[in-house]
Amino acid sequence: MNNNSKVLALKYRPQTFDDLIGQEVVAETITNSIKADKIPNAYLFTGIRGIGKTTIARIVAKSLNCLNGIENKCKNKCENCDAITNSNHIDILEMDAASKTGVDDVRDLIEFSRYGPTSAKYKIFIIDEVHMLSKQAFNALLKTLEEPPEYLKFIFATTEIKKIPITVVSRCQRFDLSRIKSSELFEFIKNIKEKENGKVSDEALKLIVKISEGSVRDALSLLDRALLSLDEKTELDLNAAQKIFGYFDKSQLINLFKLILRGDEEKVINIYRKIYDQGVEPKVFMNDFLEILYYFKNINSLSLESTNFSLNDEEFSKIKEISNQVDTEVLILFWQFAISSLEELDIVSNQHLSIEMFLIRLMHLSSIKLNKNIDQEENNKNLDNQIPNEENKQKFEDNSRTVDQIKNIAQEEKQKLEVKPEMKVIDKNLINSFDDLLNVCTSKKEIKLKYELEKNVNLVKFERNRIEISFNDNLDKDFVKDLSTKLYEWTAERWIITFSKSKGEMSVKEKQKNKKDELMNEVKNLEIYKKVMEKFPDAELIDVKLNEKKED
Repeated sequence: MNNNSKVLALKYRPQTFDDLIGQEVVAETITNSIKADKIPNAYLFTGIRGIGKTTIARIVAKSLNCLNGIENKCKNKCENCDAITNSNHIDILEMDAASKTGVDDVRDLIEFSRYGPTSAKYKIFIIDEVHMLSKQAFNALLKTLEEPPEYLKFIFATTEIKKIPITVVSRCQRFDLSRIKSSELFEFIKNIKEKENGKVSDEALKLIVKISEGSVRDALSLLDRALLSLDEKTELDLNAAQKIFGYFDKSQLINLFKLILRGDEEKVINIYRKIYDQGVEPKVFMNDFLEILYYFKNINSLSLESTNFSLNDEEFSKIKEISNQVDTEVLILFWQFAISSLEELDIVSNQHLSIEMFLIRLMHLSSIKLNKNIDQEENNKNLDNQIPNEENKQKFEDNSRTVDQIKNIAQEEKQKLEVKPEMKVIDKNLINSFDDLLNVCTSKKEIKLKYELEKNVNLVKFERNRIEISFNDNLDKDFVKDLSTKLYEWTAERWIITFSKSKGEMSVKEKQKNKKDELMNEVKNLEIYKKVMEKFPDAELIDVKLNEKKED
């Protein structure tokens, strides 16, 4: 393929450690280990998408097998490095674990590993998205991974390290790749823009950096799209970039926030509808709104550089000016409402209308808060203006003193009005054992809760206001919340429910089943049962019921 026809992410893919950006520590550590001939059996690279996991894996493969050695790697033409770059080296097997997840695929890999390398020093297996392997596949790999032949090396790459068994992670030399800093990524894509003779403004490049969130591949893909969006003579500026990528000018959001605080509903809705008409998705709008809220709250402790190109000089100054006039409590309430509204977007069918209602709610919130502050200030002024004299003081003391006397009719009527409604009587000693809890569930008709307690819960310890349990996989996810709520409702006390690693007692249903099995075994030993089975050999004992009157 012609190099010019490649997408930028492939065309400018790093081929040596010197080409990498943002991963200097990883590159230096691996280079030093190869120079010192202390090469691990397996490497494990983890991090977000597009920061160089697979790229570094290939560079490591080249470093281990370069005919010129690590010091002069790729400086002179080398067959091994060329073949690895083109993904056609016979000793370097690159596998995608997402498509080959089974134990049979790993067995083929292990079988293939028994043969030494053909032309390279090391046979290397690069497994991308290794967390996709099945549990059985990981187990099959363990022994070979811990004690492979001297010529065999593994290189794993994953975006989800938590899904990999700890037994595998402990057998690898792990490297956590960090997001690329905004300033480094900006310089990198600016360099590429100049090599491609593209016309893109610095502000548009900064927007690309912001959207890519530290991923080099994302940044290059966006730059590729930006360069193709306009003709060669036209420069891509910030406004054009915002339309292409579905982002909007932050100054619109700052003005929107200012109008929300003023309570100008008509203008707020009009600004939002203009933003929506630009093609901005409701979720994108909400995430940007949360970002602006963060800046309003913490602007005094931030610098322009620390905003990662999210704000320009003018926007930064405007936020700083407005934030000094806004109460912190209002901002925190706005944040909580924004988070809950973000969750609502997954429920409602028309997300656009949900955002409008969210903005209206914010205006009511801010007006309530501002009214409270105004009322409080007026009350404080009134109190300051009232200077108590001796006569008023005496009256206050007389009125506040309790007098033991027969009350007149007016006093009695007033007292009757102030009597609080009778509270429902709660027995705090209602539940003193696990059996008590089951009985209360029955009496209160909490059938679902009783079912969970009997079927899926193993009691470890029961104390006053504290229950320690273990459970099986069938336990309802809302069990703890429901039980805590009901216990508080029944006893007017808070209960602590903890999970234990201990197995605990058998569940109530298991106890009942064991008791039934014992009874059936006892019956099977009786003469009458044996006689029945002689007469009816096809008969089967299904259940045993005790006669309560003759149980003894």
